[in-house]
Amino acid sequence: MSVHPHFTRAHTDDLVSFVQASPSPYHAVASAAERLEKAGFRQVQETEAWDGEKGGRYVLRGGAIIAWYVPEGARPETPFRIMGAHTDSPNLRVKPRPDMGSAGWRQIAVELYGGPLLNSWLDRDLGLSGRLTLRDGTSRLVNVDRPLLRVPQLAIHLDRGVNDNGLTLDKQRHMQPVWGLGKVTDGDLIDFLAEEAGVTGSEVTGWDVMAHDVQPPAYLGRDRELLASPRMDNLLSVHAATSALAAVAGQDLAYIPVLAAFDHEENGSESDTGAQGPLLGNVLERSVHARGGDYEHRQRALAGTVCVSSDSGHAVHPNYVERHDPTHHPRANGGPILKTNVNQRYATDGSGRGIFTAACERVGVPFQHFVSNNSMPCGTTIGPITAARHGITTVDVGVAILSMHSARELSGADDPHLLASALKSFIES
Repeated sequence: MSVHPHFTRAHTDDLVSFVQASPSPYHAVASAAERLEKAGFRQVQETEAWDGEKGGRYVLRGGAIIAWYVPEGARPETPFRIMGAHTDSPNLRVKPRPDMGSAGWRQIAVELYGGPLLNSWLDRDLGLSGRLTLRDGTSRLVNVDRPLLRVPQLAIHLDRGVNDNGLTLDKQRHMQPVWGLGKVTDGDLIDFLAEEAGVTGSEVTGWDVMAHDVQPPAYLGRDRELLASPRMDNLLSVHAATSALAAVAGQDLAYIPVLAAFDHEENGSESDTGAQGPLLGNVLERSVHARGGDYEHRQRALAGTVCVSSDSGHAVHPNYVERHDPTHHPRANGGPILKTNVNQRYATDGSGRGIFTAACERVGVPFQHFVSNNSMPCGTTIGPITAARHGITTVDVGVAILSMHSARELSGADDPHLLASALKSFIES
């Protein structure tokens, strides 16, 4: 079966809505949960007992979501088909003492998260989003999705050689955004965010807040065949996997499909909500036990489990072709990429590659291969972490984009649906 253009664009339209509703990891998991709820999934609490009945369930923790669907007839040793992704993106995050200023300007103290392209955050209208922790232990999402902050670049008249010598930014001195004029008062920002969230500043005891680009995603080009969007790395994959999981709910499946969308991939995944943490393993183990299984059943289930780690990859750049491997030039709208690195920065091997290519071929989705230029080290993903931590076959895939880690990235408009179609085929085959 081939992919119809009408459904391709409808999927990308929904991705645009998902990205708009997900300026932070906490909003992203809430958006994913909302879509799963509509497909019949229900939230379960980690502190409560789980049942082994068929149907869809999900666990939320911070900026991570683990969701799974137990089909009719699933046994304790039934293997899993896991779609892994991450909810976080490089950005600017608010410090514990955020109110600062200089020379009559009020500013917000921020810390760099992950590896952002710093220049892409200059002279851009920014909002603030994230979560506020309240005195009673609950949290409240906050999203100021309008122009609020700006990191102003130095005028060329004061840096005459910038176009010849390159832009040099000091991460501490040059990346603090402005948001007003006048006297700096401690508590101003948190009082403002609390009001936006419908609480008082005195109720707020902690926060995880970040800047985001308020310009909405947009189709680009004469034929609208490209998509420009913030947070494409890696909300594109989170949305694709969520859509795939929701689409198979109710089917008679041979495997138990799982969505594992982690936080903190951009800085090493070492947290209770990251891929290095125990969250996924705990959920899989408890799922086995809820269906009457024991350690032996769990080991048998994992032995037959496969994970597709989906994260953005590099499309060949028309202005920097020499930076890419000369025989591997992934292109936009060319379908998902299979990412390979023999030094295990990606987890793909021959067997995993065979499983994913078969899933693509089953539904007529084209696919491509990516390896890095030997002269340049490649990035990594949750793939190797997942393979090593859980001992399961893992394959790294994604969508080829330009401007990775920019405040605004670029992909083909057809690729999101092609990836989702391949993931759906993977979990239902």
